[in-house]
Amino acid sequence: MTEPTDLIERAHAWAAEDPDPATRAELEHLVASTGSGDVAAAEELADAFGASLEFGTAGLRGKLGPGPNRMNRVVVLRAAAGLASYLRDQGAGEGDAVVIGYDARHNSDLFARDTAEVMTGADLRALLLPGPLPTPVLAFAIRELGCVAGVMVTASHNPPQDNGYKVYLGDGSQIVPPADAEISAAIQAVGRLSDVPRGDGGEVLGEDLVDRYIDSVVGLAGDGPRDLGIVYTPLHGVGGTTLTSVLRRAGFSEPHVAPAQAEPDPDFPTVAFPNPEEPGAMDQATALAVEVGADIVVANDPDADRCAVAVPGPHGWQMLRGDEVGALLAAHLLGNGKEGVYATSIVSSSLLARMAAAAGQPHRETLTGFKWIGRIEGLAFGYEEALGYCVDPEHVKDKDGVSAVLAVCELAAQAKADGRTLCDLLDDIAREHGLHATDQLSVRFDDTTRIAATMERLRTDPPSSLGGLAVQQVDDLSAGSGDLPPTDGLRYRLADRARVVVRPSGTEPKVKCYLEVVVPVDPEAAGGDVDAARIVAAGRLDAIRGDVQRAAGL
Repeated sequence: MTEPTDLIERAHAWAAEDPDPATRAELEHLVASTGSGDVAAAEELADAFGASLEFGTAGLRGKLGPGPNRMNRVVVLRAAAGLASYLRDQGAGEGDAVVIGYDARHNSDLFARDTAEVMTGADLRALLLPGPLPTPVLAFAIRELGCVAGVMVTASHNPPQDNGYKVYLGDGSQIVPPADAEISAAIQAVGRLSDVPRGDGGEVLGEDLVDRYIDSVVGLAGDGPRDLGIVYTPLHGVGGTTLTSVLRRAGFSEPHVAPAQAEPDPDFPTVAFPNPEEPGAMDQATALAVEVGADIVVANDPDADRCAVAVPGPHGWQMLRGDEVGALLAAHLLGNGKEGVYATSIVSSSLLARMAAAAGQPHRETLTGFKWIGRIEGLAFGYEEALGYCVDPEHVKDKDGVSAVLAVCELAAQAKADGRTLCDLLDDIAREHGLHATDQLSVRFDDTTRIAATMERLRTDPPSSLGGLAVQQVDDLSAGSGDLPPTDGLRYRLADRARVVVRPSGTEPKVKCYLEVVVPVDPEAAGGDVDAARIVAAGRLDAIRGDVQRAAGL
């Protein structure tokens, strides 16, 4: 552990460089409290200065506060200076533009403005989006405006005390190796902050850019039915105005918006975690759906790059899994004849591969994250189980919760006109390709050293069976392959086409386990065929989950 005197010296040096009076005051309070024997303050100071946020393929993401292990203006200014240096080394010059977007989290606007000033100080053009907007608008703007890079200040669905810094290059995709390491090295090479040139705040783009994005999304919709009662929640995020404009322009009635969650609020007061996957996050929206008699509930996460869907079920409103929404969207696009590569991440269901093959279209599997999916050549559709969908790679080479919501509503309206539901469509898919049932086991760690220990235990002592199904093959994903770069993860291939993937989260202190079983469905059987398969699948998933927990010591 770093000695207290060294921590305090580093804290004083940091405060002298920090342009933000709020974090300077916070740091001075921590130092004073540490000096007076406050143990909690000393631990906080040690954590803030005991490490540095690492710039990787997710950019930067962390807790707000002073110090190199926090998100603050010093860290952001250095990141921007490193990015500018990298871009100049790659040949960018005067007149080349970097577009900068931001959400409504604490300090997002400040971080965006600081980034703009560093870019103009490096003789690059800085283009700021006209306000807090969805991440897909930023991804759209990069290619629409011919920029050499884009920056989105957002922590997506992280807790309110976090913020982040996501970097895209000129192809509109998030950075991948080796660009992440090269940018990180450039950040490390930044000297004194006072020596970083700062220019003006750049150019604030007009609302016409947002209109062009909305037009591109609306252009995806066909001429089908529009009778659909929609409830929507942006979960206190920035998607509300853009999403409702898209639905209205596409011909749908104005959605009912969960009132307490309608406006951007960086404190996310009605949810424990602002993530539609988390228990309770959709409760206000589903309660409103009962009240107004809606046909569907749709949601975005706070930066609107993800889409969640809930539908009426036999026991009330039920969330569709990301894999289920992915299958519905794929069936929709394949049924409309969209040609190209259909892609998923390694932790998503294997169902898409079967659907694409049946339609004569190629399928690709990538590492987790749209930084990989979005750059696939000839991509027609890509998704990952964590509610991320790309239905329009020609305009947005990233997950886009706005266009995904429109596509789901279009599909649901057509089903309603046919006297059917989205659940009926999922049953059709199961009858044709087998029931692919997925689940997830996610464990959060306060002690992050336990994450590596858990992965090591599973590597050195792998289970021979899970849920009564033999483990037929173990793939250590850290070794990489001809198809996949190395990543920290394990994949267990089980009998009967079942599968388990275990990996540490890239953005949170968690280990995630992704489970899948496949149960054949007899298409000639009576109407209860899929329901019977679901009962079998649920039992198998429960058994696998329990065995994974025991094998990992969770």
